[in-house]
Amino acid sequence: MVRRIGKIFFVLVGGGLGYQYGADLFSLLNQLLNFGEIAGTQYIGAVLGAILFFFLANWLLDYILRVIRWGEETLVKMPIVDVMFGAMGLISGLIVAFLLFLPISKIPIPVIGDLLPLVVSGLLGYLGFQVGFRKRDEIMAVFSIGRKDRKKDNSSTTTNVENKILDTSVIIDGRIADICRTGFLEGVLVIPGFVLEELQHIADSSDVLKRNRGRRGLDILNKIQKEMKVKVQIWEGDFEEVSEVDSKLIKLAKVMNGKVVTNDFNLNKVCELQGVSVLNINDLANAVKPVVLPGEEMNVQVIKDGKEHGQGVAYLDDGTMIVVEGGREYIGNEVDVLVTSVLQTSAGRMIFAKPKLLEKAL
Repeated sequence: MVRRIGKIFFVLVGGGLGYQYGADLFSLLNQLLNFGEIAGTQYIGAVLGAILFFFLANWLLDYILRVIRWGEETLVKMPIVDVMFGAMGLISGLIVAFLLFLPISKIPIPVIGDLLPLVVSGLLGYLGFQVGFRKRDEIMAVFSIGRKDRKKDNSSTTTNVENKILDTSVIIDGRIADICRTGFLEGVLVIPGFVLEELQHIADSSDVLKRNRGRRGLDILNKIQKEMKVKVQIWEGDFEEVSEVDSKLIKLAKVMNGKVVTNDFNLNKVCELQGVSVLNINDLANAVKPVVLPGEEMNVQVIKDGKEHGQGVAYLDDGTMIVVEGGREYIGNEVDVLVTSVLQTSAGRMIFAKPKLLEKAL
């Protein structure tokens, strides 16, 4: 249908051009060949122009349709925010070009006065689109300042639904499903398309461990979407100029004014450096663990050697590691220990202790 309409358009254009310039063309040929006057040169030119453009239409339409399809696919893949800000920049550039049109067109040199406005319009339109597309985050940040102030003023009467953006590690971890079940996580869970692609690549890996982890992550997502009373949104956009998934997550969090949910220690630090809010599942797990204070007594079973000489390693029921000084000789046995210090980071909690019998001996 599109090709047929395109051919009709080209035939009409060819006929119009032939009708307009047919008489001049035949007059020029008559001067060169001297074949005499021909009646109805305009109509003959219209027919010849229509026939010529009919045959040219096949080649021209193929090229034009390829360009249109490429542009359509590019626009469909681009996030709607990118398209909107690019269009706003394009319109701004064309407005500036329109304001410059009259001064430029009055340049006394004929060729420059006619062509320069077109060149300036194309150049400013392109620059406007690029500025709007590449500076969208900064533009959104400028407009969001007033919005944040209004939210603070009206915080008692309005509710803020936040977007929680899940990364690959927290999906594979699986604890996010239990947190959703308890209702502690509010707002919309946003799952970016590039995270789904990474999960799919992991699930298709030749390595058995990676493949199982990827499939577990996909199962967790299906469970959250079907069984949990939480709103899940699949974000189909992408940031093609960025290659790293973590960088895309941070960029998406800035665009959506959301929070990144992760258990990746390094991503947590990068988010903090770039001013992006982050929810670390490990921090939550550490926060709800029983508080252990120095000097407290515990009964643990020493499992294996520690890194340092004479150390033994034990674990609590929640997986917290306990390093027992001088505990190597108690491997395989239960022993009463005294807590000496507690080290807590986003990567986890570690408890240092020494046998109670050693304390009594001292």
